[in-house]
Amino acid sequence: MAEATSDFPSVQLHIVTGKGGTGKSTVAASLALALASRGKTVLLCEVEGRQGIAQMFDVPPLPYEERLLAKASEAGHGDVYALAIDAESALLEYLAMYYRLGRAGKALDRFGVIDFATTIAPGVRDVLLTGKVYEAAQRNSRNKGARTYDAIVLDAPPTGRITQFLNVNSELAGLAKVGPIKGQADTVTTLLRSKRTAVHLVTVLEEMPVQETADGVAELKAANLPVGGVIVNLVRPQDLDADARAQLLDGSVDEKGLAKAVGAVGLKAPATLVKQLVAEGRDHAERRRLEDSQRTIVESIGVPTYELPQLAGGADLPGLSELASALCEQGLA
Repeated sequence: MAEATSDFPSVQLHIVTGKGGTGKSTVAASLALALASRGKTVLLCEVEGRQGIAQMFDVPPLPYEERLLAKASEAGHGDVYALAIDAESALLEYLAMYYRLGRAGKALDRFGVIDFATTIAPGVRDVLLTGKVYEAAQRNSRNKGARTYDAIVLDAPPTGRITQFLNVNSELAGLAKVGPIKGQADTVTTLLRSKRTAVHLVTVLEEMPVQETADGVAELKAANLPVGGVIVNLVRPQDLDADARAQLLDGSVDEKGLAKAVGAVGLKAPATLVKQLVAEGRDHAERRRLEDSQRTIVESIGVPTYELPQLAGGADLPGLSELASALCEQGLA
């Protein structure tokens, strides 16, 4: 992968969000691989219970346990580990760590108390989910036997919920004004608002996702949460130059001349074929014009922007590696 200076050298926790359908999970996985290519040991986390990481890396569903996904190569690349975090398991771990309720905690789970607690108090649920990420970020040599990570990538909830999800302290204000849960919320919030964290937003060049991205950046800044970059995903190939696009849009294409050229190479019904080609070209040109207008809006948001191509073969491991290379070349990783 290309050697380039990272735009976020001091960031340990990379949080990736985006409107549904923009490919935020694909970008999160690609970012993890990009960071690993820098020689870092990376933890890739998900919190929505969709097992998207397992599907992309073609491995069995992830348990509540850190699993190796990509091993370091002889070239000195780092490792990527993965973890699927669920609130129920996080709460059981929390009870065992802070209250030593090992078996008793499991008994509570059997009686449905854990599920009740995390359902009736969604703020608590988010504290538990982000709390596990916090625990992974805070590890050091004193954590005997625990793996330490140079970088953590969180495949987070969508843009419409990201500020609420990360702003755990405010969400718990009416639920826990004192006590250990409140204390954990405060420590998690300190990390999330620090220079060690960056929230990256994924969009595509369409009106609704771009507007949601702009709104998301504004909300994050208002909540004092650190915004990283905007990743424009699924960018289509640029098949037409500016002159060709202009001719297609203003209807000045020389169809007769094209039909003559098509007929000269032996294709049948050249006039009909040319009309179809021109119609498809006009659709492409109109799409490009829309994308250019949305790209201008993205650039006006005022944060670093990056672009990733639409993958011809889908989001498999070779495709993720291709996107990871692009992220390194552009300086996100």
